[in-house]
Formats: sequence, structure tokens, C-alpha cells
Amino acid sequence: MKAVVLAAGEGVRLQPLTFTRPKHMISIGGKPVLEHCLNAIKACGINHVAIVVHYMAEVIRRHFGSGEKFGLKIEYVEQPSVLGTGNAAGTVEPFVEDDFVLVYGDLLFTPEALKRVLDLHGTKRPAATLAVVPVDKPEDYGVVELGEDGSVKRIVEKPAHGEAPSNMANAGLYVFSTEIFEKIRKIKASSRGEWEVTDAIELLIEEGKPVFAVNIARTDWLDIGRPWDLLEANSWILNRMEHKILGHVEVGAHITGPVTVAETARIRSGAYVEGPAYIGEHSDIGPNCYIRPCTSIGRKVRIGNACEIKNSIIMDGVHIGHLSYVGDSVIGENCNLGAGTITANYRFDAGTVKMMVRDKLVDSGRTKLGAILGDNVKTGINALLMPGVKVGNNCWIGPNVVVYRDVPPNTAVFLKQEQEEKRLG
Repeated sequence: MKAVVLAAGEGVRLQPLTFTRPKHMISIGGKPVLEHCLNAIKACGINHVAIVVHYMAEVIRRHFGSGEKFGLKIEYVEQPSVLGTGNAAGTVEPFVEDDFVLVYGDLLFTPEALKRVLDLHGTKRPAATLAVVPVDKPEDYGVVELGEDGSVKRIVEKPAHGEAPSNMANAGLYVFSTEIFEKIRKIKASSRGEWEVTDAIELLIEEGKPVFAVNIARTDWLDIGRPWDLLEANSWILNRMEHKILGHVEVGAHITGPVTVAETARIRSGAYVEGPAYIGEHSDIGPNCYIRPCTSIGRKVRIGNACEIKNSIIMDGVHIGHLSYVGDSVIGENCNLGAGTITANYRFDAGTVKMMVRDKLVDSGRTKLGAILGDNVKTGINALLMPGVKVGNNCWIGPNVVVYRDVPPNTAVFLKQEQEEKRLG
């Protein structure tokens, strides 16, 4: 059996991180989200994969190549325009000859979750099998109505609040027969101007074709759609990965819990690292730093003296100057944070932190949420970023500046200061 992974989209809701990479290539736990997805597919015994690409496709091709170093055979299918999951699935018809797996490439899922879908499909041999997962807010998902025998009766995309037929969301893990392609050719664009694979599944149901769903545990699946979801995804990965300390840990450094220290990484004396945590190749931590749980530190990162990093993603090439604090934040590649930079992560009124997502203010539901920085951001000494702000790529935040609102890419923000000089004596 072959697998198809949909990875054509940009991920607008994850800006500014997706200005410089597809959302599928955001790194957590030392690997891109898409690599974690492919590893789960491989663990199910599937080694031949087609990745549907479009936005910044060269980033994906460059990282994965032919798939040989990942133990896979990878082919790429270009989606000419990002016109929905149905349109994307239709592009792979020449790639498959028989039943095939299809998954969304911006998901995290365990091999056990996908195996449940494969096992049910192998037993029932329906036209389509999909995974469903219980969610707290079904209005944010495609919701599946099930029959008593586990058959799918209908799929309702993002129903109005209180009108969902169930709390079981479509998890984006499918096994299809080749019948799906005939139905894809018949579907029409949705109100969003996209051709959805769920509409093709609805046509199968209307024609009396068997479509079944299997319940998977909420803990076996994670959807990454908004910036703060990356922090949950990071924790999800760090708590599941196998950790090893291979690098140089100096006398006087303390490591507790499951921690990965890459072979060329260095932990200086006085540093205290609490797992789960990941520290990548050629990174240099300390001295006298505090790396708190659920922190991922990428390659060639320098964390200076007396810094504290908590529940954050620090991407490759970042430099964090001494006496800085980064909490519940995502720091893009090649950022340089001046000494004393603070990412505030807690509101003064103890309320939940809100963040602008696609020009709308969205409540994250989190009482702890710091800043999201795109690539190549520089901050001066004592810069302060308030909870929930986003700073676009290639920005300069001057010394002593307090950032209360989002900063668009390629912007410099400086504090205008008045000085008075007097002669003494």
C-alpha cells in the first residue's frame, strides 16, 4: 500500500513563521512536523509515499529528497493551485493503483492511530475509512455523524455552535479505494472556493457505498492550526521521543528528566536542564542557565549566561543574550535577542491571552502565552514583548522598547527619547 501526504498549503494562521517556510516544515523536537508525520507512516510498514506540494515546495524537496536517508521512497506531486483537499487528492490518481492511505501533513499522530484505520479498512473493505477523534469544540472541525455500526452517515463542516451532530471530529487520516477519484471529479467548489475531499466522501455515502470510521484516542492525535498549537505539539513530541545525552555536559551542570543533548552540543557548568527537553547539534548552553520542561532548542543556538527558557521552541541559529527570559514562545531562525530581552507570558489581570490570527483577535484559552517571532528578528537590550504579540521576520526591536502590538515584517521599532543636559558645578 502507498501513502499520500497533503503538504501544499502555506499555513496563513501560523504567520509570521510561515512567511519563510511551509507550515509542515516548522521544526519541533529537532524535526519538521512533516518528518514526524512520515515517521508514523513508516512505522505502519508503508515505505512508498507521494507528497503533494505547492507553497515553497523547494523547502520540502530539499529536506526530504528521494527519501532514501529516511528509509522511504518519496515522490512529489505538484498541486498547481491550493484549491482544497479534494483537488489535492485528485492530483495523485496516477500515483496509486489500489487502496491507499491519505493524511494531512500538518498533523501529529501516533502509528497506533493510523494502524487502527488500516486494520478496520482491511477487515471491512469499504470504499473509504477515516479516523474520528473526540473534541471539545466541534464547531471548529468537520464533524462526523456515525451509525451504530460505525458507518459514516454524514460529515458536517464546521457546524454552528450547538448544532453539531456529534463531538467526533474528522481527524484527517484516511484509507481510500480508488473509487474516490471518480467522486472527486464530480464535486464542486465549496463556499470557500475549494474542492473538499469530504464532499467526495459524501457522494460515496449518497450512492450507498460503505464508509466507516474508527475512533482514535485524543492523546494519539494533534491538529496544528494556530500559533499556540505549536507549543502543545512540541510538548506532545518531547514526551514521546526517545532521549539520549550524547554531547558535552560540563562538571557542575545538572540534567534531570528525559533530555536529548546532541553529540556536538555543549552544556556549560551551572546550567540546569529539566526534561522533557531537546538541545540540537552545535548548540551552546550557559553557563548558569535554566532550561525548563518542554523546550526545544535547535541547531547552532547560543543561550548566554543566566538566561531562563521555559516551554518554548528556539529554532536554528538563534542567539539569546545573557539575563534574558523566554517563556511559552516560539523564536524563529537566526534571531538575535539582546541582553535582558523579556518575553512576557502572563497577563497582569491573570486572564487568557489573545492573539491576532488572520486579522481577528482570537482567545488562545491559555493563561501562559508569550511571543511569536519570525526569522531574523533582532532585539536591543532590555526589549520587552508583551503576551501574545507577533513580530514579523527581519524586524529590529530597539533597546528598551515595549512591544504591545504585532509588528509587521521588515519593520524597525525604536524608542524616541528626550534628554536634558546640565552643567555641573
